[in-house]
Amino acid sequence: MALAPYRRLRAWFDRATARATGRVRKPAPTAVLTRTPSPYARALGMASVVLLGAWLGLLIVGSVRTPVGPVDTNMTLRPSVSGGTKINVSPLGALELRSHAAPIRLDVDVDRLDPARSAALVEHPERISGLQDEIVRDVGRGTVDLAVRSCVAVVSGATALGLAVYRRPRPALAAGGLALALLAASGATAFATWNPKSVLEPKFSGLLAGAPSVVGNARSIVTEFDVYQQELARLVTNVTKLYEVTSTLPAYQPDPATMRVLHVSDIHLNPASWHIIGSLVEQYDIDVIIDSGDTMDHGSAAENAFLDPVADLGAPYVWVRGNHDSRATQAYLSKLKNVHVLDDGRAVTVAGLRVAGTGDPQFTPDRTVKAQGDPAERMAGLRLASALRDQKAAGTPVDIAVAHNPVAARETDGAVPLVLAGHVHHREDEVMKFGTRLKIEGSTGGGGLRALQNKEPEKVRTSVLYLDRSTKRLQAWDEITLGGLGLTTAEVSRLLPDENRP
Repeated sequence: MALAPYRRLRAWFDRATARATGRVRKPAPTAVLTRTPSPYARALGMASVVLLGAWLGLLIVGSVRTPVGPVDTNMTLRPSVSGGTKINVSPLGALELRSHAAPIRLDVDVDRLDPARSAALVEHPERISGLQDEIVRDVGRGTVDLAVRSCVAVVSGATALGLAVYRRPRPALAAGGLALALLAASGATAFATWNPKSVLEPKFSGLLAGAPSVVGNARSIVTEFDVYQQELARLVTNVTKLYEVTSTLPAYQPDPATMRVLHVSDIHLNPASWHIIGSLVEQYDIDVIIDSGDTMDHGSAAENAFLDPVADLGAPYVWVRGNHDSRATQAYLSKLKNVHVLDDGRAVTVAGLRVAGTGDPQFTPDRTVKAQGDPAERMAGLRLASALRDQKAAGTPVDIAVAHNPVAARETDGAVPLVLAGHVHHREDEVMKFGTRLKIEGSTGGGGLRALQNKEPEKVRTSVLYLDRSTKRLQAWDEITLGGLGLTTAEVSRLLPDENRP
């Protein structure tokens, strides 16, 4: 109502001006009506900008590189539903801690061991006693740096995205402020729900998945912390030496024309073996896994479910029967996907590699049957050698032969370039009289659960064989040895066929 006199005055002025000048004033264009977004839509849009901008900021600039004891780490905050802390220790695997319940997760990547700091620990083990306090200080400094950097990252990301979306400074600054408030609330929630005992119940993956003893029993850590501290010091020293040794290995970089074969044997019902094999398949980009038998202990039907992980190891699995594997075991494995069971000289082509093998003729857990000893093994080897020669005459020569018992494997000399075996729970490498190389693998299961009966646990052994993809001839191999059921030590030795020395 207050504007009515003004509008009448403006209309009279327009008409008078038109009469005086002879011009007719064109009516103003009709305004285009725009629909104003609802408050809910505006709130949803602002929330999307805040969350996406904060996430992008953390992703691009929200990480801090900081030394923790003898290692260099990369610390990062990531959005998460369940929160917690994830520590990646390449190439051994990762462990996850339920350290807090908040919409942010702390990722710590252990990138490398600093040569100078690690050498100082190796040369002066007495410094290990103060390592815990040093690590606490380093983690504290890294956490403060990460908090400051994360605040800058989320504010910058949300503000930049707000400017791109709204093209006005006020809503962009509001988005940055809301992102900062969200990060502060998440940090407060993490602080309120902080669980320092989460380190006692970690979740392992990779090679560490089979090694809960690396951290130890929760009760023993609490009640015998001094002993635990000494064991931790020994572990740090061993891992330091491992990194030092592997860094000086000759650089053997297989080109794309190289095949990688993982040779395993004598798992003997050890479930940790599947975690070890799966991790090595991923780390070494394995083309084929060859198992030379004794996967089981008694070959009973009750044990068959133990074999189920074989189908999901990430590479084709070639298997021959050992003297602890029954025909029922063989039948069960033959039905699993991605598994090739060899027996009686049968040959298959897997990933371009021609492999033939035979199962062990004896099943020693069955005490009702008298063991026939080496004569039966030699006869099985002779049948395998005959099958190899038939394959060669048919124009499909075999690249690798497999038998469980070395006695049988020796009978293939001259019929194949390479033959693999197991059974004896230690490694042997030999070029036989007629040119065939015999490679005997140790126990990939560390002797199985029976190893607990020994004074010292048997070591876990496996090998990665590198073959020329065109000729299928052995170029080199890595012998991987883990320190028994505890897996507290690891050794990698690289050998070449001509040198046959680490």
